[in-house]
Amino acid sequence: MPGVVPFTSNIEDLSTQEGYQFEFRCMRCNNGYRSSFHRSLFGFGGRVAAIGGGLLGGSVGGDVESAGWNSSMLMSGTGSPAKDKELEKAAQEVHDRFYQCNRCGKWVCREVCWNNDRGLCVECAPKVGEEVAAMQAQTQRDQLEQKIQAQDLTQGVNYTDQATGLCPSCHQESGGGKFCQHCGAPLAAAPAATKRFCGNCGAELTPGIKFCGECGTAAP
Repeated sequence: MPGVVPFTSNIEDLSTQEGYQFEFRCMRCNNGYRSSFHRSLFGFGGRVAAIGGGLLGGSVGGDVESAGWNSSMLMSGTGSPAKDKELEKAAQEVHDRFYQCNRCGKWVCREVCWNNDRGLCVECAPKVGEEVAAMQAQTQRDQLEQKIQAQDLTQGVNYTDQATGLCPSCHQESGGGKFCQHCGAPLAAAPAATKRFCGNCGAELTPGIKFCGECGTAAP
């Protein structure tokens, strides 16, 4: 009976036809470790069997299949007793670099994501020093933001006229003034024309006319 192999959800199989290798990653920060590459005993022999025996045909292929291997297992290296053993070796190789948190069940790296004082991962039991430093930095940022917002930083900035980001004439940055900083073209929008109304009947007068079109009264 093969032994139980730990690390099942944080493992990536990097094995090829040439040999076996596995990558284990922390389930919190994604840092990882790669096991040593172990060459497969069937990596080279598998190609010989395919060439000489026609995909495991002939005496060589027969000997291999009689040992419990089929073409899929031999050429891909998956689902084989040999791979199970190599996975178990790889897990033992990196075993001391990971801890499993009994509270959340995650496998985490020892160096970054494990709180040794609490015996839990840093998600379940954050490190006090790191938390204090992070809170101090955030508080400092918040206080700076409040102080900066209390200052008047608008001196010299034209914020009453309609602003234009790009000059409609030269299509470069306008500079935020009334005239383009590159070509001198005027940037402020022309003021809207004041509406006029007839003093006699109250009808709105079309710009430029001299008499009301409704009652003939002279336009103001």
